[in-house]
Amino acid sequence: MQISDLPYPDPGVPDARSGPPFLWWLGRGQLGGQAKSLCWGLLHFSGIAGLPYAVGLGVEAAVDRDSGGLLRVGGLLFLLGAAITVGDVMLHRTAVTNWITAAARVQQLLARKTAELGAALTRQVAAGEVVAVSTGDVEKIGWFVEAVSRFLAAAFAVVLVCTGLLFYAPALGVVVAVGVPLVALAVLPLLPRATRRADLQREKAGRATELASDTVAGLRVLRGIGGEELFLGRYREASQEVRTAAVRSARMWALIAAVQVLLPGVLLITVVWYGAALVLDGRIEVGELVAAFSAVATLLYPLRHFEEIAMAYSFSRPSAQRAARVLSLTRTDTEPEADLADGGAAPDAPAPGADLYDPETGLLVPAGRFTAVVCGDPDLAGRLAERLGGHPTDAAGGPSVLLGGVALDELALDTARTLVLVQDKDPVLLSGTLRELFDVPASGAVEPAAALEAAQCADVLDALLQSAPEGVQDPMDARITERGRSLSGGQRQRLALARSLVTDPEVLVLDEPTSAVDSHTEARIADGTAALRAGRTTVVLSSSPLLLDRADRVVLIHEGSVTATGTHRELLQGEPLYRAVVTRETEEEQRLARLELTELEEALTEIEESA
Repeated sequence: MQISDLPYPDPGVPDARSGPPFLWWLGRGQLGGQAKSLCWGLLHFSGIAGLPYAVGLGVEAAVDRDSGGLLRVGGLLFLLGAAITVGDVMLHRTAVTNWITAAARVQQLLARKTAELGAALTRQVAAGEVVAVSTGDVEKIGWFVEAVSRFLAAAFAVVLVCTGLLFYAPALGVVVAVGVPLVALAVLPLLPRATRRADLQREKAGRATELASDTVAGLRVLRGIGGEELFLGRYREASQEVRTAAVRSARMWALIAAVQVLLPGVLLITVVWYGAALVLDGRIEVGELVAAFSAVATLLYPLRHFEEIAMAYSFSRPSAQRAARVLSLTRTDTEPEADLADGGAAPDAPAPGADLYDPETGLLVPAGRFTAVVCGDPDLAGRLAERLGGHPTDAAGGPSVLLGGVALDELALDTARTLVLVQDKDPVLLSGTLRELFDVPASGAVEPAAALEAAQCADVLDALLQSAPEGVQDPMDARITERGRSLSGGQRQRLALARSLVTDPEVLVLDEPTSAVDSHTEARIADGTAALRAGRTTVVLSSSPLLLDRADRVVLIHEGSVTATGTHRELLQGEPLYRAVVTRETEEEQRLARLELTELEEALTEIEESA
């Protein structure tokens, strides 16, 4: 896989049990790239490992006044320099490729999981944590994947240098062969503490990111209630905790770096002192001492990669843990993909024109009808909308919604999304042109123009065209800012409704689709939506009389179950609880209304008797 080939056609199914298995799965998915990086790393570090011996041979040739030997050493140094240069360039190129492709794979997995879970994602994990995983954590995971091949090549160079010294200068080679492993392993006792501090830093940084994300998302509301300074103060406290944790973590890593400098220096002094004594005794040549000295000095470079791999793993492990946590989330307790992996088969999609039924509340939505659902509890309405889309609303999951007798959460995800579309009460508009906004999977039966007209978006088109750059003549080419922030709440809501109408799903579920528009516009939207969705199953969760009056059938849900069914006018006359929810009457107002009705009936009875 090259960078130009990204994104992956299929990022695969990750091992999301925990952080280390996830890192191992990523590494196994890049064996080809790791092999290339390792080969170039071996070339690079082999050239470095050969430098001490070339220097030693050159010193011996100079002492012996061997001009031919000096020429040969010069040619050898040229070859080693070329190997180091080419190996370093290609090692960097392939290692960065491994980094970017690993990060891209993780980002694709996260994007796929986000699309799979939909609104259920933020119920199971904070939105800020998802942001932290898809930004900073992704880079740290890619860093570890990229560092593995460099570390293996560096370890090979260390072994090569030590083995070469054992043959070239056995007396000094033994000292180096014993000292280098001690130097490389000396930091192991410090790593657990450094890892714990790095984990604490990552945890606090994640909390700060979540707080910042939530604060930015609710900034307009916070300013409205005067709570901006309160949340800014909380973020300052969280950021100071992150700074303190980062300083403590940096101190530990500074200690590890100091050990990595001090111990090789001690080894170098030992080799020079012992080697000088051997030269004075005539047991080794000066060239052998120079070669040993150069070899130990050269080892400082590959030994740095031992510290890097330790740091990369310490920082990437908690990041991989958080990524694995997000990737392990499921929309149901029993995933259809898991059943397919065990040899099962997902059920066939129900035939068109099937009824929608929720066993938990007893709600039945007849096929091809415009059904309105009234809930006294807005939270219950939101949970019902998600459940009608096939998403469980609690840890237990609860009974699945049935479409034509087939459980939605047992269908393949693509099939379920094609059949049922849920628009929640706070839909999101992505940045881009209006044409791109409507470039969504759709049946093709509803044109964007018809959907925009039904959703009463004429003023929205005019506003977009007026704010568009000069030269833009078609409002479909006008750009929408991030989350549609340049538009009012009602304009965003109507554009989202038009987008949902364009998809033309078998079942369309709308949760409070007109809560931010005025009554005149709401009446026209109700008429336009009912006309455009004629013959298609539509469910609207709302308590607006204008929408309820256009519905073919109205269902009242109280305390989690269906209480009454009928038309809007029938329920207004015969169901006090429905009337209280729709007209917002208090219990006292209902009591007075019943009393007035009773008095009126008694008066009429007296008149009839007297007549």
